[in-house]
Amino acid sequence: MIAEIQHLDDRGAGRAEVWRENDKGNLRKLKLTIPQTLPGEKVRVTVDQPERKRRKAMPDEIVEPSPSRTEPPCPHFERCGGCVWQHWDYTAQLQQKTEHVKHAIKSQGFDPNLVLHTIGMDQPWHYRNKMEFTFSPDGSLGLHEQGNFRKVIPLEECLIASEEMVEAAMEVANWVKEYQLEGYNKDTHEGLLRHLMVRQSFATGEIMLGLFATEAPEGQLQIAVDELINRIGEKFPHVKSLLWLENKDWADRTQAEKSHTLAGRDFIYDEMDGFRFRLWFDTFFQTNPIQAQKLVDLAIEMGKPKNGETMIDLFCGVGTFSLPFANKVGKLAGIEIVEKSIESAKRNAEDNGISNTTFLAKDARRGIDQILESFGSPELLLLDPPRSGAGGKVMRRIGRSKPERIIYVSCNPDTFATDIKELEPFGYKLKVVQPVDLFPHTVHVECVAELILE
Repeated sequence: MIAEIQHLDDRGAGRAEVWRENDKGNLRKLKLTIPQTLPGEKVRVTVDQPERKRRKAMPDEIVEPSPSRTEPPCPHFERCGGCVWQHWDYTAQLQQKTEHVKHAIKSQGFDPNLVLHTIGMDQPWHYRNKMEFTFSPDGSLGLHEQGNFRKVIPLEECLIASEEMVEAAMEVANWVKEYQLEGYNKDTHEGLLRHLMVRQSFATGEIMLGLFATEAPEGQLQIAVDELINRIGEKFPHVKSLLWLENKDWADRTQAEKSHTLAGRDFIYDEMDGFRFRLWFDTFFQTNPIQAQKLVDLAIEMGKPKNGETMIDLFCGVGTFSLPFANKVGKLAGIEIVEKSIESAKRNAEDNGISNTTFLAKDARRGIDQILESFGSPELLLLDPPRSGAGGKVMRRIGRSKPERIIYVSCNPDTFATDIKELEPFGYKLKVVQPVDLFPHTVHVECVAELILE
């Protein structure tokens, strides 16, 4: 059948509706999800079980391609689940992301004209400073197949990671094959190697390699591990942290019950906005440092921090925004529920000679109450919540605390829009929303917004 793509879903796949006759000759609507297609395209698809109302199908043929369709440069594109829009011209991707943000705030009654055009990248490739690869049961290293987390596509190259990161990952992959080490089987929960995390600072060049395994690096493994240490040390001088991370839990996450430092330190140094940060294997840090710097610059530009002001940084993490702002205000309080991140934030402030910060390990709502008791109402509040947003209770607590200016940094336009709607009854007005593309060739878009108390 021929279907015309009407729009894209929240995973970047095309959506189409077609009418078909059932066995009784009645017309029935069939809603199709068709990956790797673009709005306006006409595609030929084969649908199994057409009696169902919804089906997912890969395109057999692009009958009428979009003018913005382009040739994907990555050989893994059609199978890998990492980049869903490599077949789309980058300019068109940015426009789609702008429209997403506009639609999100319009749905909550805000003026979509407040949304500026998405800031893209001059070079939208090799932008990630962190990748997590997976081992298949036979020991092959790669990325998950699109829509199938039980199948791994063996890695040949990855165009969104730095070239040195991929080279280091391939060296580990070759070592695994030479020593015939088994990967982890998610069905039987047997096998040794689970994941390989590769992290690199674009500022310092330092690399971290973290192998997640179900056993300690000892006994019969010792010879193989010693060889890996020697090989990485000789070929990759930028690797300043080589870790072996024990993870025996059934959950498929890059977590560790015990950490072994095979070579170097258990962290690497990174820099942003002139500040130095220590990054451990489980430290959250923006994965696109070039665009993350633009987020910081925009936040400072919109926030207009002044000497002597009080500021709260909500969901502060390791202090990515806290440190640049702390240099420009009188005192700053950072709140974050993850205790390890707060420990890192304190250490990062100390490393950078910043002494006017207070960091509190508490959930956002209770943390605000505690800080307000000692700090009073802040002139400026910044929040950078997870994809799930801050939530109504936190936003209403922010509204009651009456900061003069609020800067909201968001990684999810939909939860951002519902969050800021909660501030309207408290007299806040949305002034501007600036989307920023941190993840080219994916559906994700960040944004920085300014709200003021009128």
